[in-house]
This record gives sequence, C-alpha cells and structure tokens, in this order.
Amino acid sequence: MSDVRITQEQVAALIEASKVEDVKLGEKTTVVSVTLPNGFVIVQSSSCVDPANYDHELGKQICMKRAEDKVWELEGYRLQASINQ
Repeated sequence: MSDVRITQEQVAALIEASKVEDVKLGEKTTVVSVTLPNGFVIVQSSSCVDPANYDHELGKQICMKRAEDKVWELEGYRLQASINQ
C-alpha cells in the first residue's frame, strides 16, 4: 500500500482541533458549522419532516458525518495538489 494517503487519524485530529457550533433553526432543522484549524468553515444541515420527530443530537451527528466526509474530500484534494506540483 502506498504511503500517499489520508488517514482516519488525520481527519479525526483535524475535526478535534476544530471549533464546532450547532443551532436549531425553526422547529425541525439542525445546522452545524465546523471551523477548521486554518479558518476554513464547513456548514452542514439536517432536517426532519415532522417537528415531533426532531432530535437535535441526531441532527448534529448527521451533520458531523457530512462534515467529516467533506474533510476527507478537501484533504484528498490538498494531497493530490501537493504531489502534482
């Protein structure tokens, strides 16, 4: 396996070092912003159909998973750009 890769540990460390803010909008939407250590901000949202089913923690978990996926994408781009210079 090649050493040219992003690891789960790297992604987890970036998220751990980030500032995470979450808010409930309206009756059924969670919005999470993740400010990465370099100042770049990732914003994700999650909503349910029926406000009676709203669960803020579940919404936050969904948003954080999406933000983590975005960090993988961004770090992959950064790594690819660095080896193609």
